[in-house]
Amino acid sequence: MKINVFTSALLVLVTLISCKSEPSLQKYFVENTDNKDFIALDLSSSILNLEKAKLSAQQNEALKSFDKMNILAFKANDKNQAQFETERAKVKAILKDPKYQQLMSFGSGKDGASVSYVGADDNIKEFIIFANRKENGFAVVRVLGENMNPNNIMTIMSVLKESKIDMEQLKPLQELVK
Repeated sequence: MKINVFTSALLVLVTLISCKSEPSLQKYFVENTDNKDFIALDLSSSILNLEKAKLSAQQNEALKSFDKMNILAFKANDKNQAQFETERAKVKAILKDPKYQQLMSFGSGKDGASVSYVGADDNIKEFIIFANRKENGFAVVRVLGENMNPNNIMTIMSVLKESKIDMEQLKPLQELVK
């Protein structure tokens, strides 16, 4: 009986230790999705409204690698600048984790954007776009998929020009740019 209690206690301890409480973008999204200061959207590839029959094999392959987009935006105003700074610092700290590999960044320290990814060069699971401006707020876009690669992303970007994006799904974001 003592062995079973000891074994059970050890299993519980190992389970608790193995559960990481490190911050991640996914956790940040979940924690803030229902927060009134944030705008959250989940968009599938159907938002592009593409005629798949007119797409090339390369374009279809790129589209298959794309699963969905999660967007989380914080709208800054005169009354919430301290909260804006706090939330922006949280996102920046999360993106400093080595699992988020930065491709590029541009802008100044106060305003700017960065593009990062999670995964290997030929099997990207997530692209992250983080853009912020003190006057407007910030947005974090997670592009999720399987076996994405930089070529697929560039192909999807070119396909966006041909798409008839369903603007109704993007209405909540219009408040951010007002």
